[in-house]
This record gives sequence, structure tokens and C-alpha cells, in this order.
Amino acid sequence: MARLNTNATGVGKRPALLIVDASNAFTDPTCVMGGNFTTEVANIGQLLETFRARGFPVYFTTVAYSKPEDGHMFREKAPMLNMLEDGNKLVQIDSRIAPRANEVIVTKFAPSAFFETGLKEQMLKAGVDTVFVTGFTTSGCVRASGVDSLSCNFRTVVVKDCVADRDPPAHEANLYDLEAKYADVVSLDEAFKMLASITVAA
Repeated sequence: MARLNTNATGVGKRPALLIVDASNAFTDPTCVMGGNFTTEVANIGQLLETFRARGFPVYFTTVAYSKPEDGHMFREKAPMLNMLEDGNKLVQIDSRIAPRANEVIVTKFAPSAFFETGLKEQMLKAGVDTVFVTGFTTSGCVRASGVDSLSCNFRTVVVKDCVADRDPPAHEANLYDLEAKYADVVSLDEAFKMLASITVAA
């Protein structure tokens, strides 16, 4: 099948870093939902420090449930998500990339970081025009968040060295699909170059 002829959308003037579900549930390989994503967490850490140094906004997400109705169909489809009760250490962001006090943690009940979370409105208020998507997992919440980022009319960049999946073929297939239709898929080095190209007003 021929690949669609689509364009790279690049980076705008005000990028944000979106770190999707880098919580202990997904970065601890001993958890049923987790994987050995040490390299990807370290790569996210490098990108995070660059965003912080440049003064660009950073947003984390975590899945955490406190009421029976929260994401009840998502949990019916994937019952292991019932482990992610609000207050459980599994929903805490991995300490290797711990959020700072002034950084936003978005609690979500569905795969997308943007679904009924107010994240789009927060980003628009901050003047964001580009979203760099990182986190876990590529075939699930990363993909859903990347698609919705584009749907919210943000330039969308998925950093392939900063996302991972328990299923390697699914990881590759979803990166292919994201690149074909929804986002620019770039390496970590390419992401650094994109960020370096932005002039920050004094």
C-alpha cells in the first residue's frame, strides 16, 4: 500500500513538553502494565531539562481513579487499570523525572491526555502552539494523545527515543502511523535541534 503524501509541520514559537503516563505503573518492569524503559526515561529526562532551561511549559499526565464512574469503560476493557487508584504509588510520576512544584500534572481517565482534562485550554492559555509528545505506551496513550494533539490544532512532534511499548511491533507500527497521518516523528537529536532553532524573547 502506498504511503500517504503528507507534510512535516515542524515546530512553532512556543512548544510544550507532554510526558504521557511516565508513572510507576508503566516504568516499573515488575508491574503488569510496566516495561523496562530505562533508556526512554533517561531520554525524557534530557529533553525535560532542555525544556526547563529554555523556560518552555511542561505537562505530565497520570491515570488515577477515585470514583467508580471514572473511566469505567476503559477499566472494563482493561481490568488491570483498577490498580491505579488515586493515592497509590503506582500513579506517581517516576522519581527519575519527578515534576517540579510549578509543573502541571494532569489526571486522566481515558487514553488521551486531552480527553475531558482541560489540557487544551491550559496549553492555549500558555500560548502553546507545538506539543512534543513523550511517554508510555506508544500504541496506547501516546498514540491517543498524539492524535488528539493534532485534533486540537497543535503542531505535534513525537520523539521516538522518548516513547516505548511493551510490544515492540506495536511500537513500530504506531510510530509509522503517527508519522504518516498525525505528527512529525523525530529522534531525540532532531528534537534538540528543533528546540535550538526557537528564539526566546528576552
